[in-house]
Amino acid sequence: MSVDRVYSEPHLTFSRFNLTWAVLPTYILHSTFTMEDYKPPALPSPFNNTTPPPTLLTQGAEAHLYKTTSLNPSIPAALKIRPSKPYRHPILDRRLTRARITQEARCLAKLVREGVSVPALLALDWEGHGGQEGGWGGAWLMMEWIEGDVVRVALEKWEAWMKKASLDDEQTQAQEARVRALMRKMGAAIGALHKAGVVHGDLTTSNLMLRPVDTNDTNEVGLDGDVVLIDFGLASQSAQDEDRAVDLYVLERAIASTHPRSEGLAEDLIVGYRDSYKGAPSALKRLEDVRLRGRKRSMLG
Repeated sequence: MSVDRVYSEPHLTFSRFNLTWAVLPTYILHSTFTMEDYKPPALPSPFNNTTPPPTLLTQGAEAHLYKTTSLNPSIPAALKIRPSKPYRHPILDRRLTRARITQEARCLAKLVREGVSVPALLALDWEGHGGQEGGWGGAWLMMEWIEGDVVRVALEKWEAWMKKASLDDEQTQAQEARVRALMRKMGAAIGALHKAGVVHGDLTTSNLMLRPVDTNDTNEVGLDGDVVLIDFGLASQSAQDEDRAVDLYVLERAIASTHPRSEGLAEDLIVGYRDSYKGAPSALKRLEDVRLRGRKRSMLG
């Protein structure tokens, strides 16, 4: 069960915040569960005293994502909290939480400096108290709020629209050209990411967003706008072609499994990647090896 089906905030969702049966609370399994029934954990200071309080968007095994404001009530921001794990030893929990939140923050800060399209890092606290006096409550980071749909939602809307629309061959090709252009932009964004020496670690269409742009055609599904990379919880700094190839392979598999109609258009993803990144040839050569290993795993189960 995806948390997207519980919380209705489709324009900012992180794929790692999907609940699995292993960690799903019992009360969430009942069909009568509503947002009002769930009580999120205590927020760290100062968010436990802000007005209006932060809005919980998604909850996963590792982190909670909220919509809040930054300094001014008119400035929205995304708040990612890594709560403490009561089942872990406190010292180990503190070290792991601090290491993971600071690694994510370092990657974001580096990418912003390099001009990669990612949410700007606004604030960071790796020693939060979770609203409990003297208690360890994990860590948090605040990021720029990105409006718009994730690419997954945009492609799902486009595929649903294509099923209903009565288009001739020329119109169909024109629509497919829009998706190809989107794929090239996605490839270019990943190329910029890898050029900066960072690998994402969890590239899916849920971790790519589209900044909305004004359009005069209200009948077409929006596929325009800049592509923004989000959710760097598994990101790391790496110059290894193997890591870059795995990034690309994971996204290829995500497109194939989630967007079957768009799978045949995904070759433009590689075109955009190659055109934007000088180191692409060696990474793409390694990608062939990664694909081969993936096919062998599929055959062997």
